[in-house]
Amino acid sequence: MKTYLVGGAIRDQLLGLARADHDYVVVGSSPGEMLELGFLPVGKDFPVFLHPQTKDEYALARTERKVGQGYKGFEFYTAPDISLEEDLARRDFTVNAIAQEVDTSGQAIGPLIDPFQGQLDLSQKIFRHIGPAFTEDPLRILRLARFLARFKDFSVDPQTQKLVSHMVQDGELRHLVAERVWQELSRGLMEPNPSRMLGMLATTQAIQDVFPQDLCQKRILDKTVVALDQVASSQATLPLRVASLMNLVDLEQILSWTLQLKVPLEIKSYAIIFRKLRSLLEKPTISAKEYLQFLDQADFWRKPERLLELIQLAKKLDLQVANLEGILLRLKVFDTQEIVLKMGQSTGAQIGQAIVQSRLQVIEACL
Repeated sequence: MKTYLVGGAIRDQLLGLARADHDYVVVGSSPGEMLELGFLPVGKDFPVFLHPQTKDEYALARTERKVGQGYKGFEFYTAPDISLEEDLARRDFTVNAIAQEVDTSGQAIGPLIDPFQGQLDLSQKIFRHIGPAFTEDPLRILRLARFLARFKDFSVDPQTQKLVSHMVQDGELRHLVAERVWQELSRGLMEPNPSRMLGMLATTQAIQDVFPQDLCQKRILDKTVVALDQVASSQATLPLRVASLMNLVDLEQILSWTLQLKVPLEIKSYAIIFRKLRSLLEKPTISAKEYLQFLDQADFWRKPERLLELIQLAKKLDLQVANLEGILLRLKVFDTQEIVLKMGQSTGAQIGQAIVQSRLQVIEACL
């Protein structure tokens, strides 16, 4: 039994970056032996174990065979006779197929093992697929796009780019489960240069399979990538980045996209409210009633912080929010409790109507 550190941790170490999560491959072992050593099983499709102390992932060396479409269409084979090189051969890019043997404490005890010249590609800053098996996993298209958003100086090998385009044309991305697509896209959006992810997806036509139709239009995409990188440079949260991504997309398309990818509700709400905010601010004139209707839709009365965040985003995108900021400042000191006390024995509906009218008066005074 031998254990090897593999993948992103080795890659990032060679690039002088903070090391990624530690993933290990175990050669010459079996599920039974791993359990005897105290490892905790977590893998459903193939044997993956958590170290009893560090909780790092340890996977038995394996090979795989494509038997269906999408991410889950694989059969895996694990056995003590599977070699490290066979395991590395199933990986995506040469730069992620470098390994190093470690001892029981995780300390390196051997030289780098690099059967596919990943170190050379690292030095040349190239993402190159390992072999024909790359096409068997369409999720790798999105992973490549995410890597480009993280590593801004890297490019894609022309043959790999060609291969990705063929995979897109074959419709493989359409067979991925929504959760996996959202996971890769959301991680890519949180990288330093998310526009590079969108650029790669646009170049290979993959963008049409994972984003709303409006975003596939060059006119909208060109504006979006500028806004997205501008927002990313300020270390914005994922909800704000998604709001920026969707800021020029038709509202119905946003609703459909977030439903299709099962986007978390809070992130979805940021995108929807910001799109409504942009539509409001682009009107030549805005009435007090329209301002109040928007504030109700944005749930400002219960969640004021969210709208304040989105107003800051609007400023970054050069939208004119001065009037709205003035309105919110006046409403901040508006006392609904005083109205309730004055209304005495009035019904709830009457009190509610009085609050609405008072808010309208405050807003009108600001216009």
